[in-house]
Amino acid sequence: MSAHLDEPTDERLIQSTLTGDDEAFAELVRRHKSRVFGIAGRFARNDHELDDICQDVFIRAYHNLGKFRGDAPFEHWLARIAVRTCYDALRKTRRDRNNVSLDGIEVGAKDNVSAERAREVLDFALARLSAEERLVITLLELEEKSVGEIAGLTGWSESNVKVRAHRARNALKRMLEASHER
Repeated sequence: MSAHLDEPTDERLIQSTLTGDDEAFAELVRRHKSRVFGIAGRFARNDHELDDICQDVFIRAYHNLGKFRGDAPFEHWLARIAVRTCYDALRKTRRDRNNVSLDGIEVGAKDNVSAERAREVLDFALARLSAEERLVITLLELEEKSVGEIAGLTGWSESNVKVRAHRARNALKRMLEASHER
């Protein structure tokens, strides 16, 4: 119990990092690594991309640590950096994802599509969404974040989140309907 009381707070670790203690930042990474990997895991296509995104998150956090104001927990500030880094990664890789084709994905009648095939079609459709659309759908539907939480993470207004979510759902619906027509 006393070990827990002796543990430095995130704020103390931040101050130590800012004075040149890299081990303090390493402790911040250890504390928050699973949360960052959890966020990035929803966006990365493979383990290599996941590692790259997470590394990018912590590099950005390190370089911007002096801007952390402490008016919200460090974990929330870091989550916001993670979401923005994922968004940047989505925009960067969208070009590659648009070159994916449905060849080899058999889509039959709605009642006999296997769960695996359905997931492939959904992944295909998500990959073809714009970065903004994929980000809002992932946070809203897969991460089950509220509109307010998404606004806080992205810096968008709540009405902007709602509009983007509506557009993303419509785009996803159109793509999924088109895949059933093939």
